[in-house]
Amino acid sequence: MKKNLNPGAFAADNAVVLIFVAITAAAIPLSGLSAASILQDILTRIGRNCFLVFSLLFPIMAGMGINFGMVLGAMAGEIGLIFAVDWNIIGVPGLVFSALIGMPIAAALGALAGQILNRARGREMVTGYILGFFMDGFYQFVVLYLMGFIIPVHSLNITLSRGYGIRNTLTLDSVRQSLDKLIPLGIKLPSGITLALPAANYLVIAALCLFILWFRRTKLGQDMRAVGQDQQVAHAAGIPVDRTRIIAIVISTVLASLGQIIFLQNMGNVATYNAHRQTGFFAAAAILVGGASASKATIANVFVGTVLLHLMYIVVPRAGINLFNNAMIGEYFRDAFSYAVIALTLALHAWRKRANAEKARQGLRGSGKA
Repeated sequence: MKKNLNPGAFAADNAVVLIFVAITAAAIPLSGLSAASILQDILTRIGRNCFLVFSLLFPIMAGMGINFGMVLGAMAGEIGLIFAVDWNIIGVPGLVFSALIGMPIAAALGALAGQILNRARGREMVTGYILGFFMDGFYQFVVLYLMGFIIPVHSLNITLSRGYGIRNTLTLDSVRQSLDKLIPLGIKLPSGITLALPAANYLVIAALCLFILWFRRTKLGQDMRAVGQDQQVAHAAGIPVDRTRIIAIVISTVLASLGQIIFLQNMGNVATYNAHRQTGFFAAAAILVGGASASKATIANVFVGTVLLHLMYIVVPRAGINLFNNAMIGEYFRDAFSYAVIALTLALHAWRKRANAEKARQGLRGSGKA
């Protein structure tokens, strides 16, 4: 028996996606950009940003909401890149070296974050957000004072003039777009324009997708889903709830470190003290724009959200130039919509949770009367 599609329920469940589709549909013709240039930019941004967004899936699976503490992993990835540049390791080996340095640091930070979030049960998102600010201060201390002073740094080109501390902006010429250009591939459009596709990035993302699909079928993946649905029932079933939640955060943090390395090698430089600060915010906005919530997210949500969010980032500033002769107007709209989508999604999540609880109470009252 087929379900009757309720337009009102569909609109409520996909309100954020529909809003962004409407915004981008209105902004595309106003931007004046060609379809080929938009498509090229989208292909590049998917390869650059998707890995970071995927790191949010595991804490959501475990019922911990959006992991704003993923910035800890981003910091670890940046430290790995600093050492790769200092040792002048060129190309993909430099990225591998960065990952080997960053992953253990990210795992340690993720374990620490998981312990803290277990003590802040029910308030994981805001705790993770504040934890990111706290660890940012420690990161600044390490990079600004310890590197070159206590931690050996060999290259004078990356240190401040005083002899220790890392420069504000670090060029990544040794690893710049080394993954993007590892497998050169072009897509020829009917118009004759050839689009550059970062094939290696897409292969890495595809491998991660396969890992996620496999992981969900494992015992640990099933445990995470059980913990995410009901912690008390999971505990009664013999699942180590706290340990499972910590593992979810560790995996998320390690993937965030790898995602930050992929992101920065595409950009070709790193703002040493600021690059990681908005990582969690932009990744959260992307997955929420794709239709995910703080309690449920899928691989499809990651791709849809990344495309829609970055399509808005591409066309809205240009639309602002054409409409108001001022690019900053478009930038203001872009930031406003990005913050608004997080607020709207979390508000809808709280409203649905309260409505479902009320329905459950009414159902119990009804069965009691019967």
